[in-house]
Amino acid sequence: MTTPSGHAVDALEPWPDTVAWRPVSPKLITVELIARAIWVVVLLAGLGIGWALAPYWMWPVGMALVVAYAIWRSFVTVRAVRAWGYAERDQDLLVRHGLLVRRLSIVPYARMQFVDVTAGPLERAFGLATVQLHTASAASDAKVPGLPPEEASRLRDRLTTLGEDRAEGL
Repeated sequence: MTTPSGHAVDALEPWPDTVAWRPVSPKLITVELIARAIWVVVLLAGLGIGWALAPYWMWPVGMALVVAYAIWRSFVTVRAVRAWGYAERDQDLLVRHGLLVRRLSIVPYARMQFVDVTAGPLERAFGLATVQLHTASAASDAKVPGLPPEEASRLRDRLTTLGEDRAEGL
C-alpha cells in the first residue's frame, strides 16, 4: 500500500515527514561498549582462571568464542544505539528503537503516571541520563536512554507538566 504521495506505508513510521525525530547521544555507544568490555574481561578472567587450574583445550576455545561474540555485539550495539529516537507531539510521546525487531511506542501524555530519570556510574561519567515513562500498563512503559542531563531534565519536566494537564481533563 502507498500513500497519495507515492511513499510505501510503514507501520513503524507514523505520518512520514510530520514527526521530528530526535536521536539519543552518540556517547551512549561508548557507554554500552565499556559496559560490554567489563563483562568480557570478567568472563575471560573466569575462563583464564579455569584454564590455569585445570588445563583443558576447551578453555581457549571458550575464550575465543567470548571475544568473537563481543566483537559481533559491538558492531550491533553501534547500530542499535543509532536506531533509538524519540519525538514529542501535542498529545503523546513517540519512542522508537530496535534493529531486527523494530519497535515504536506511542505513549499518550494523559496515560503517564510518573517519569523517572536515572543515571548509572558510566552514564554519569559520560554526562548521560535515561528518562523512563511509567503508565498504568507495565507493557507500555517506554524509556529514552542516552540523553544529556539538561535534555533529560527538560523532557522530564515537559512530560510531567503535559501529563498533569492532560490528566485533569479525564
